[in-house]
Amino acid sequence: MELTELKIAIIGLGYVGLPLAVEFGKKSSVIGFDINHSRIDELKRGEDHTLEVSSDDLKKADQLNFSANLHDLKEANFFIVTVPTPVDQVNRPDLTPLKKASETVGQALKKGDIVVYESTVYPGATEEVCIPILEKISGLKFNQDFFAGYSPERINPGDKVNTLTKIKKITSGSTPEIADTVDVVYASIITAGTHKASSIKVAEAAKVIENTQRDLNIALVNELSVIFDRLGIDTIDVLEAAGSKWNFLPFRPGLVGGHCIGVDPYYLTHKAEEVGYHPQVILAGRRINDNMARYVARNTIKKMLQNGIDVPRAKVGVLGVTFKENCPDIRNSKVADLIKEFEAWGAQVVVSDPWADADEVKHEYGIELGLVDAEHPVDALVVAVGHNEFRNLSAAELKTYVRSDKPVLADVKGLFNRTIIADHGFTVFRL
Repeated sequence: MELTELKIAIIGLGYVGLPLAVEFGKKSSVIGFDINHSRIDELKRGEDHTLEVSSDDLKKADQLNFSANLHDLKEANFFIVTVPTPVDQVNRPDLTPLKKASETVGQALKKGDIVVYESTVYPGATEEVCIPILEKISGLKFNQDFFAGYSPERINPGDKVNTLTKIKKITSGSTPEIADTVDVVYASIITAGTHKASSIKVAEAAKVIENTQRDLNIALVNELSVIFDRLGIDTIDVLEAAGSKWNFLPFRPGLVGGHCIGVDPYYLTHKAEEVGYHPQVILAGRRINDNMARYVARNTIKKMLQNGIDVPRAKVGVLGVTFKENCPDIRNSKVADLIKEFEAWGAQVVVSDPWADADEVKHEYGIELGLVDAEHPVDALVVAVGHNEFRNLSAAELKTYVRSDKPVLADVKGLFNRTIIADHGFTVFRL
């Protein structure tokens, strides 16, 4: 398959699929497919509520067409699947979106076509789960009639520096020849270059351990934060001192949510248990990180009680509900767990976030966004996300946000100078 013969279909137009469709759409014929009709309508208007792609970039992708019509996919010969891979309520991999996407592609598959998966999965999922579906629906034979590849997404939502084309891309294929083809296709848009993995399983494993490694590093500093709090030591001060050594890794404590770091380790541990190994270190890290929202809430409540604040009659203001700063993405936000803990103690919680979509937050978590400011003061503040709007607040401005004589400020992200905040009357808690 020559690049000039490419007719690409991107299945799923979220944080991963849309930037990919736009970049390919500047050079090749692309069908951007999504089952969400309102999403298709939005993109046809030149708008992107995820803020990952600007209106100007959408215009530059002059070979990109959006569709929710399955019939349009039959024009493609190179399919890229970028649907979510979440976990269920007991943290088991939920491959439902991936299976349904494979069924959709299977209906459009023809001889000679290539299907590449970008969704994060455990090693073996592409060949063990997706390929049999493609074969069943299409009636075609794998590696004879059609072929497959895996190229894990490395999108960092909200990051305007490390964008799609500037991050090296892992590629792989189901045969050596297909691996070469997949690599050439991606190399046509990735200026940072590509890394061709030796197999699809290797590429799958590489992706899942990237976020597992980060998860474990954050779990370590979260556990250190718990220890240092009991010792009366400021964790940020310790990390800054240790960071004076050139090879100290600069991880910070915090809430670990989102679509990758808080999810991907469970995919790896699921597969490990399938082959008879019970992971210990990885799951220990997950337990620590999953417990941090409750830990923050309980320590804030403890300080409220010490200050004579009647928690069941108090109002707690939470600044930020997205899973990361300066980004509207609310997927798997651990701020929701923090809010539940305050509500379990009877406190009234008001959540404010200038980046989040109110309807999406209501639908996903049942949380109504409100206002926390000088006109809507609270008894305790939790700065949960490091949006620039919050980071730029002065201690004096924060003081106007509270009505208690002895207010509590939980600075989850370590945004503020502890001494200056305390001088303005706050009792401070931070990780």
